[in-house]
Amino acid sequence: MSDLLDDPQPGQNTPEYTVSEISGEVKRTLEGAFGRIRVRGEVGRVFKARSGHLYYDVKDDRNVLACTTWKGQVAGLSVVPEEGLEVIVTGRLTAFGAQSKYNMNVEDVTVAGQGALMALLEKRKAQLQAEGLFDAARKQKLPYLPQIIGVITSPSGAVIRDILHRLRDRFPRKVLIWPVAVQGAACATEVARAIDGFNALSAGGALPRPDLLIVARGGGSVEDLWGFNEEVVARAAAASDIPLISAVGHESDTTLIDYVSDQRAPTPTAAAELAVPVRLELLAWNQDQAARLARAASSAITQRRQRLTDLARALPRRDTLFDAPRQRFDLIAERLPNALRHGTQTRRVHLAQTSASLRPVLLSHMVQAKRDRLAAQAARLQPRQLRRDIDQRGDDLKALTQRLTLAGNAQISRLKNQIGATERLLSSLGYQATLERGYAVVRAEGHVVTTKADAVNAVALEIQFADGRIDVGGKPARKSAKPTAPDQGSLF
Repeated sequence: MSDLLDDPQPGQNTPEYTVSEISGEVKRTLEGAFGRIRVRGEVGRVFKARSGHLYYDVKDDRNVLACTTWKGQVAGLSVVPEEGLEVIVTGRLTAFGAQSKYNMNVEDVTVAGQGALMALLEKRKAQLQAEGLFDAARKQKLPYLPQIIGVITSPSGAVIRDILHRLRDRFPRKVLIWPVAVQGAACATEVARAIDGFNALSAGGALPRPDLLIVARGGGSVEDLWGFNEEVVARAAAASDIPLISAVGHESDTTLIDYVSDQRAPTPTAAAELAVPVRLELLAWNQDQAARLARAASSAITQRRQRLTDLARALPRRDTLFDAPRQRFDLIAERLPNALRHGTQTRRVHLAQTSASLRPVLLSHMVQAKRDRLAAQAARLQPRQLRRDIDQRGDDLKALTQRLTLAGNAQISRLKNQIGATERLLSSLGYQATLERGYAVVRAEGHVVTTKADAVNAVALEIQFADGRIDVGGKPARKSAKPTAPDQGSLF
């Protein structure tokens, strides 16, 4: 080896190595001897570090092989290792000299046989069922006629064409397609993100939120459909607020998403049939219901008209309805005079009996009692007390009169001041002040003249100065066809 020490100690023929040299030689020997290998075994403990690296063991009945998948390699694994799962791991053997250990850097993990896949599927199914994700009570009812349908599938396969064709035949609706990988390592992650992405849309946003989701894929083997058995897909479907139809594989294929979805369709075409009704059948049903409603309304009106006619026949005529009240009125009218005479006679007898009991002695006693009560009340009204009350009332009246006088004078003075201020304001804003500065107001027939033409055509003019008004002649009135000379010239 090139790294051997060429200077051994005296008396010794065995070469010496440093720890790093021997660790490096062991690592190179392992990597050169094995290269890229595949190892089959059962997954032991599994630990995912905070850094994202995945550490786990692959073992058989006698030995254990430590395995490592780095953070950047985890996303490419087709199957995430779980404890107890029999797998085939592919990678390279290497050594870790810091701890004198060898391990395997795993680049790919596959399940060792379909039986192991089914065992893993049953294990996940039992776990999700224990959490209540399969309960019928949590499943949502599908909308009868969704406005927008979100489809999660591959955009290049025949599945999306079948769904769109069936929707167009039955009842055309708006469809939003979220393209995803439907098999392989990226399938589970993309499907889960698509479900969460549709649920994150807002109803009034630029991209409308679907009323129904369809997760669809064609048929295939268990390995091809395994992405829909991943726990992340099942939990995303269970947490969806939008009703979800799963249409993965053919009718005989069953995946975990079928158990947690709100409705399972045996095929993608059947999912489209579950999503919308047939438009022509709906129109026919609507017309049939309208006809039934019209017939029911017509029948109800006819029955009520017949019932009304029957009841009208059972009623007596209008003339006979007043016969009994009319007879009762005549009977009461005949009895009324006798009742009035009897009542008058009874009250006359009662009045006579009452007046007989009012004897003169009793009346004198009653008068005397009233007189005594009046004298007692008069004695209580003493002149001195009355005078004091009158004086007090007089003082109150004088004080009130003085207050009213002061208030009246103050109000009159305030009103006089307001009138004076108004007059001063009027004189300053009125045209009289302008007249005192040498101006004049010209009027004709009571109207102010503002133009020369009006002054020339006026018959008579009146000029107002600051100290009075004068009348001046204007244009003479035409009394005849002959023109006459004016007696006095116009000022203008």
